[in-house]
Amino acid sequence: LDCSGIADPTLAEMGKNLKEAMKMLEDGQRRIEEEKEKKLLSEDIPGPLQGSGQDMVSILQLVQNLMHGEEDEEPQSTRIQNIGEQGHMALLGHSLGAYISTLDKERLRKLTTRILSDTTLWLCRIFRYENGCAYFHEEEREGLAKICRLAIHSRYEDFVVDGFNVLYNKKPVIYLSAAARPGLGQYLCNQVIFSFSIFLPQLLKYYRKYLFLLIFLPACFMVGTAAVGHTDKIGRLKELCEQYGIWLHVEGVNLATLALGYVSSSVLAATKCDSMTLTPGPWLGLPAVPTVTLYKHDDPALTLVAGLTSNKPADKLRALPLWLSLQYLGLDGIVEKIKHACQLSQRLQESLKKVNHIKILVEDELSSPVVVFRFFQELPNSDPVLKGVPAPHMAPSTLGRERHSCDALNRWLGEQLKQLVPAGGLTVMDLEVEGMCVRFSPLMTAAALGTQGEDVDQLVACIQSKLPVLTCTLQLREEFKQEVEGTAGLLYVDDPNWPGIGVVRYEHANDDKSSLKSDPEGEKIHAGLLKKLNELESDLTFKMGPEYKSMKSCIYVGMASDDIDVSELVETIAVTAREIEENSRLLENMTEVVRKGIQEAQDQLQKANEERLLEEGVLRQIPVVGSVLNWFSPVQASQKGRTFNLTAGSLESTEHTYVYKVQGTGVTPPPTPSGSRTKQRLPGLLV
Repeated sequence: LDCSGIADPTLAEMGKNLKEAMKMLEDGQRRIEEEKEKKLLSEDIPGPLQGSGQDMVSILQLVQNLMHGEEDEEPQSTRIQNIGEQGHMALLGHSLGAYISTLDKERLRKLTTRILSDTTLWLCRIFRYENGCAYFHEEEREGLAKICRLAIHSRYEDFVVDGFNVLYNKKPVIYLSAAARPGLGQYLCNQVIFSFSIFLPQLLKYYRKYLFLLIFLPACFMVGTAAVGHTDKIGRLKELCEQYGIWLHVEGVNLATLALGYVSSSVLAATKCDSMTLTPGPWLGLPAVPTVTLYKHDDPALTLVAGLTSNKPADKLRALPLWLSLQYLGLDGIVEKIKHACQLSQRLQESLKKVNHIKILVEDELSSPVVVFRFFQELPNSDPVLKGVPAPHMAPSTLGRERHSCDALNRWLGEQLKQLVPAGGLTVMDLEVEGMCVRFSPLMTAAALGTQGEDVDQLVACIQSKLPVLTCTLQLREEFKQEVEGTAGLLYVDDPNWPGIGVVRYEHANDDKSSLKSDPEGEKIHAGLLKKLNELESDLTFKMGPEYKSMKSCIYVGMASDDIDVSELVETIAVTAREIEENSRLLENMTEVVRKGIQEAQDQLQKANEERLLEEGVLRQIPVVGSVLNWFSPVQASQKGRTFNLTAGSLESTEHTYVYKVQGTGVTPPPTPSGSRTKQRLPGLLV
């Protein structure tokens, strides 16, 4: 931001401060990425507000620490997008908004009116929506909620006076596309309070004779769903809405293609709708810019009551960041960004068509900037749902099992691709019919992540490198299941979330099959089994964890990169687990025998000590008297102990051991104390 030619010193200082602040934060981000082992700073700990205040550099340093303090734990989730110069303009708009709000009322009114009218005119011309008005809002769903309020005020003339009582005789209804975003209907009900329904053209024929009981509010349809980029038949829907007097609202990612020179007829039909919601922020890589709802209505009073227009300057200033960013990019820059995103999706789609075992969803949507794909493989007696063919001859359990297997593999593929190609902006999602899929939507991510054609080529190469692992693992899963079920002592665990060959649990002798609680004995066996399996010379990875539906431990066998002998693997698992259990049981038995032997030896020694006390008499136990008595009449006491024979598991006296030791070595036992004392010379002691 070159502020040298700006006459207003406040604006120049504002631009300079923003440039320095962004440079400091971005330099800190790069330095943190280079330092892989970053420690939390003491400034991250909350403390009292300082009385003397702090300078801007210290405050920005604190912000930087809070932004990147936990990056060593989750490096992907805290990554900052590539803002760029156009992003700086959007951020400057928020600072300018605060500064502009200090102007006098007349200047503020003129400036905000100019900003709002310019931005509205530019957006309507860029996206081919003639004679439209614009409502700028932060929440994406808020625009449709305001449109619903406008429809209520338009259809119910007495709504302002009587309120919701006028809705009793003729109830308002809104229709939503089945592909609308989740939770949209409930959000609208909470905001406007009316009923909603999934739209089907047949419903209009059914409701035709009940039209005097219903008032149709906006029908919301998708021009490029967030999931797969599907576009509803807007042209036909517009005809139905005009026939039955329904307000038609559209939204979706494909609306961005209206800015291009060539637009498909299905998307171009959206320009004839009553309203549409645009999200220019992610499309153009602009942070913190509002969502825009374009609409057509001739009554300013009703739009004011519905909340679509406002006399407050602060509400009009919402368009300021977008006003600055659109001028910075220009028409050519805006079109180029959208065109680049569409080219990326087409490049990926054309490349994936040449890759085996990759299925592309919604292939007929050639102009859609969204590519959704998933891995599949046609095996003998496999699940034909992967090919879209009915399978009446297959059991539901088999269908579900194969569906879960492919879902787990596609989830693993998506996570791997996200790590290998972070600039791709991929998303793993679960579709109701197809299951787990991977979505590439460059219009929503490319501008922020800086995705290029080379990233798409790298993505295709990574997919091809993972296919051998996926195909081999999928082929071995069923064989592994059959081998485990046919091996005594092993139990196959059906875990739909595990992408590897399978999950197995060893059932030991004391295993309670009906219990779902954790089993300490089984956990020890599986821990030893995991250690032994990891010592094998194999490319397989093994993990231990709780079972999918219980807390019992089991072994998770990872993915296979080449063909392996599954029967040998299962036999190794069973034999190793059985050996560990036998060794553990032998050790437990030996421990119990030794414990009982020690207890018995202690009892016998205590009994022998009591007998010795009775034999020697009570006087010898008195300290002084006992010493004198032992001097004159010593007692010939033999050393008696106990030995434990591990082989026989019995206790024996140590008397024979002492005798054998004395006879074998020829060592004279220690002399019995006598009345004459003999002085002995100890080494190093002079007497």
